[in-house]
Amino acid sequence: MSELKVIGHHAGTVLVGQLAVMAFGVADTVIAGRYSDHALSALSVGAAIYISVYVALIGIVQALLPIWAELRGARRHVDLGRSVRQSLYLCGALTVAGMAALLSPGPLLRWAEVPVALQGEIQHYLAVLAAALMPSLLFRAYSTFNQSLGRPLLITWLQTGALAVKVPLSVWLVAGGAGMPALGVAGCAWATLVVNYGLALLALVMLRTQAFYQPYRIWQKMEAPDWQQISGFARLGIPGGLAYLVEVTSFTLMAVFIARLGTVASASHQIAASAASVLYMVPFSIAIACSARVSFWLGAARPDLASHVAWIGFRLTALLAIGFGALFLVANHVLAGLYSKSPQVVEAASALLLWVAAFHLADAVQAVCAFLLRCYRITLTPLVLYSVLLWGLGLLGGYRLAYEGLGFWAATQSAKSFWMASTFALWLVALCFSALLWRAVRHSARVGVKPEVAVPAQQEKQS
Repeated sequence: MSELKVIGHHAGTVLVGQLAVMAFGVADTVIAGRYSDHALSALSVGAAIYISVYVALIGIVQALLPIWAELRGARRHVDLGRSVRQSLYLCGALTVAGMAALLSPGPLLRWAEVPVALQGEIQHYLAVLAAALMPSLLFRAYSTFNQSLGRPLLITWLQTGALAVKVPLSVWLVAGGAGMPALGVAGCAWATLVVNYGLALLALVMLRTQAFYQPYRIWQKMEAPDWQQISGFARLGIPGGLAYLVEVTSFTLMAVFIARLGTVASASHQIAASAASVLYMVPFSIAIACSARVSFWLGAARPDLASHVAWIGFRLTALLAIGFGALFLVANHVLAGLYSKSPQVVEAASALLLWVAAFHLADAVQAVCAFLLRCYRITLTPLVLYSVLLWGLGLLGGYRLAYEGLGFWAATQSAKSFWMASTFALWLVALCFSALLWRAVRHSARVGVKPEVAVPAQQEKQS
């Protein structure tokens, strides 16, 4: 099978699962929007805070993908199983940190001047999601393990099945009925909690019963923390997770700052953000498939094939992003109308979706580049670029344009300013990342150097 077919099959399978996961958020947006504009505004801010924390944490877990794929490429199966067990210590530490952040959003809400009428509902929403964090991270580790094996189909089935539970459960808990009082936006969080625990339990069952996991000897006695291995996780995962944090907060904090513009602005931004997030799943899925395959070939000491796969992924991502951007340019008003029945919200959201079209092309290119750069252990430079461009130029620039004015531009008091500044910043990131990837791939293919995996080499028979 050609590399393009391998990537396409892997990415397509991951995409179906990721769209199911994204449908959780889209469904919550639609359900909250149909329930009330107040609930949609609370969800906009609450989801922005939750995603900022959650994506940073899963970014650290997701960064284990190249480590595990390299071990598989080197045929070090028992070492791979040991590495998976060691990752449980990492998940435990991340859970504690994430819960602490989600349970104390008050200072951020006050600093961002979120309306007092929304703050209590937002805090309740985040408290419930804090309890859902542990199973979510464990399932992400299981998902990353499967992706490193090139076996994403089982994950997709689980995620799709979870969606079938999540949507009706959210509708019931948000609006109430059959003896259940209406919980408002907190109902979305309770539905997420139930689904996350169900997925974590099913992951344990699959690990125990599926034959293709046996070579990795997952069910061995849990070792004491191996600090050398965990530090290897941290060296790759923490910069990657922080990069995710900067990338996502530059996007999600827009919702927090836009909240002071009123309900229509918040609701319209939530629609645009939801649409952009759905589009992002396409390059995200390709990036996962490509990084798994690139790392596999690096582990197998074939940097030439790794280079070939990297450029296939880059070209495929750019082509699809152009197509989706064109679709949003011509169907922005129709798409906005799917989210809300308010004419004011639909009109404002349709204008933002025009910016989403340009935003997505840059977002797609930088996403696949970021994943591939991690395969070559390039993590600090992307983090610096994210921080300077996305926070400094994108988020701060948007804030200045909206509320203070910038140069000869007067303050716009509009959500468009945030999207305009963020799109410009993301294009600069995409160009820089493309140059970094071109240099890394050429260097690796020329000198034949492969990154070292995060655990010392051991003979399988010794384990």
